[in-house]
Amino acid sequence: MQLGAAIGLIIGALVLGLVGGFFGARYYFKRQLQKNPPINEKMIRVMFAQMGRTPSEKQIREIMRNMKQN
Repeated sequence: MQLGAAIGLIIGALVLGLVGGFFGARYYFKRQLQKNPPINEKMIRVMFAQMGRTPSEKQIREIMRNMKQN
């Protein structure tokens, strides 16, 4: 009986660790996305303006497509 209880405790601790790790990682990831949002079209336009260029819509869409692929 003691062996069964020990195995049960080990499995229970493993499950609790996995569930806690999942929610902890999810919270951390959401917090990072709030602090560092992904790049959008407006940011690309600003970067082009800082370089002294005026991008066309085709260039902006191409850059967004390339970023989503990578």
